[in-house]
Amino acid sequence: MRIVVTGATGNIGTAVVRRLSRDDHELVGLARRVPDNPGGAGSPAVTWESVDLTRVASARLADTFAGADAVVHLAWAFQPSHDLDQLRELGVGGTRRVVEAVQAAGVRQLVHLSSVGAYSPREDDDPVTESWPTMGVPTSRYSRHKAAAERILDTLEAMSTATTVTRLRPGIVGQREAGSALLRYGVPGLVPARVLGWLPVLPLDRRLRIPMVHADDVADAVARVIDQRAGGAFNLAADPPLTAAAIAAGLGARLVHVPSALLRPLVSAGWHLRLQQLDTGWLDMAFAVPLLDTTRARTELGWSPSRDAEAVFAEVEQG
Repeated sequence: MRIVVTGATGNIGTAVVRRLSRDDHELVGLARRVPDNPGGAGSPAVTWESVDLTRVASARLADTFAGADAVVHLAWAFQPSHDLDQLRELGVGGTRRVVEAVQAAGVRQLVHLSSVGAYSPREDDDPVTESWPTMGVPTSRYSRHKAAAERILDTLEAMSTATTVTRLRPGIVGQREAGSALLRYGVPGLVPARVLGWLPVLPLDRRLRIPMVHADDVADAVARVIDQRAGGAFNLAADPPLTAAAIAAGLGARLVHVPSALLRPLVSAGWHLRLQQLDTGWLDMAFAVPLLDTTRARTELGWSPSRDAEAVFAEVEQG
């Protein structure tokens, strides 16, 4: 198959390229900055194109998508977190351009990387299925943008029966290679990474429970939905969810319970002073998003996670 992957150099994109290359697909990777040594020893066979989804015309994308059996849309941005227009232009505007190009090129399947963040706030700790509303968490810009992208997909499904639309909704996605990037999103750049190993205590709300999954397991789900041309939404998460206690243990620190309401002004101050990229929306979302029922992915795709959430976090922390 000819498969085009947007955001192919990102956290999930690198894992997807690795996984799909094992099946001898013809891969086209799109990224704003393509790898410095794309044809190096041990690298997957990929045709690279430099594309900025905030600016590219849909017609040019359609030319790139021509002849593709599937487009895997992963491109998204988390920084600069102070530039809301830039984040929205890539996340929501980029998704709109990809959908328009998919329609123009007559691509048979669009696989969109959505998120647990697209879901509306939870009511309790019971895992939710894919039928849970996807209206997002109002105070989180990331969540609002993910929900807006889902509305674009709704329109595509209503307009076209020729394209199979697949939505993957994973929890927080991690792998060793993404450790540095994830660290710098949550910790000021002036703070050395080794400081994490010296934390005596971790001030965090003990109620925290978030779904997490390894990037390789998300990539495996991508391969499976393409092989089966499976449409609809699929939750992806490893059991059990990651807890505040597990995070503290992984960092070798003692958990000190601090209610999220007390942490919020500290996070807000750090963000407004540009000491770190994490805004209060991420804190709100962490306590609002539901846990995920992955029955559909397990039964219909034959998918199962290879690592539990604590193992994924440990790998990210080591990275």
